[in-house]
Amino acid sequence: MMRRLFVLFATLVLAVTAVCATPVSESTSNASSVVVKDMIGREVEVVPGSYTRVVCIGAGALRMYSYINGADLLCGVEDIDNTSLQNRPKMFDSVAIPYRIAYESELSRLPSCGVGGPQAQAAEAEKILSCNPDIVISEYEDVDKENALQEQLGVPVITLRSGPNNVFDDSFKGSLRLLGQLFGKEERAENLISFIDSERAAISARTTSVAEDQKPSVYICGLGNWGTANHLMTMPNYVAFDVANVRNAASGLTNKGVQAIEKEYFEALGKDIDIIVMDAAAVKNVKPLFKEDPGMFSSCKAWQDGEVYLQMAFNAYYTNYELALANTWFIAKSVYPELFSDVDLAAKMDEITKVFLGKPLASEIFSYPTSFGGYQKIDTATFFN
Repeated sequence: MMRRLFVLFATLVLAVTAVCATPVSESTSNASSVVVKDMIGREVEVVPGSYTRVVCIGAGALRMYSYINGADLLCGVEDIDNTSLQNRPKMFDSVAIPYRIAYESELSRLPSCGVGGPQAQAAEAEKILSCNPDIVISEYEDVDKENALQEQLGVPVITLRSGPNNVFDDSFKGSLRLLGQLFGKEERAENLISFIDSERAAISARTTSVAEDQKPSVYICGLGNWGTANHLMTMPNYVAFDVANVRNAASGLTNKGVQAIEKEYFEALGKDIDIIVMDAAAVKNVKPLFKEDPGMFSSCKAWQDGEVYLQMAFNAYYTNYELALANTWFIAKSVYPELFSDVDLAAKMDEITKVFLGKPLASEIFSYPTSFGGYQKIDTATFFN
């Protein structure tokens, strides 16, 4: 009962404050407000460029916000992103999360707007209210819950969305444009989208002339699916392969998206796999499996030939989009080394993170335990020992 009374009282205070702050001229107020449709189809009235106190909640919301606005205007942060706290979710701390690296000092000074993390399946209204935001950016993709939260808080709640094609997905670009509109950063949003499009075009241009019968068969593995990642987790429609014109060894799977395949299916594919690209997130799970069964890759041509490459773990509290883009360059260079001999991957990572986050972060990203020192061709004889 006391918790409900607190929320009702705080909502009333915010509503009274909003009324007191409303200009006398109603026509002026109406002229500056617009109705936007967020990424799950909700229509929300907003005043673009007017917001000064922002809270981001749910997996990926703060990340996307930071691409447009850095850490500016934030008045609260989820505990999972405040590395100064001892009692917080730490399941992703061994993984490089670029926005957290870039803005760690700013985030550590903010009050809590909730615990956050993959176990937090609902927004914490009381903690959000205690931060006194004038807008909330959310990744809780449930219309009814978002509407209820907005009513509780008395401020706009705007929901973002990404999509299965990560940095190349139209929903991700739509979210960037929506953020640009909300905060008067339309030019910033369009510049970032143009950069992503130009990077995609540059990769594809180098590989588009490769004949189909000259394309190696490449197997992607270790992709996260709610924390599960090993050599049997793959994706038959991996967008990075499409961008780089890479032949996907698992393209024959009926279902799309990240999925686990049977051990027997992997073994059947093995003789035709020329290259393996393993996401670094899978190493911690593959290593004990390999210790138990050192012959687990014996049927795989790529393993026997030493053609196994390690991409950066890019899913940690949802997708790290700049890492997904850098991984696409890495995959293209690994599969077609002669076409990308001029590309230095550390320099490319610095270029990408500078565009996304304003800072070159390659050395810091590569220093994280789950990065294993950076992009590499691994030694199959020793890596998992």
